[in-house]
Amino acid sequence: MTSKLAYVVLSAVSLLTMDLALARGPWRSNEANTKGWQFMTPEERIEHQARIRGFRNYDECHAYQLEHHQLMESRAAEKGQPSPGNRRDFCEHLKAQSTTR
Repeated sequence: MTSKLAYVVLSAVSLLTMDLALARGPWRSNEANTKGWQFMTPEERIEHQARIRGFRNYDECHAYQLEHHQLMESRAAEKGQPSPGNRRDFCEHLKAQSTTR
């Protein structure tokens, strides 16, 4: 009886943990993958991540990406720091969707 209870509890905890992990989504912005992370407030980082996840169209996503990069470059210049440099194109996955519609 004890082993059944332990199995049920362990299964429930595993499912809950998996559900929480999936709720975050497949991608999380951080200093390693977000251009200008260090020039953003915590609120801006949350908003940036939400906007990125919400795009369904490459052109809209890419326009936002260019705007964001320009803003981060200007913030770096204001602080006398080097440009954050190029990061991966986070809109790339939408190209195939845009061409099929």
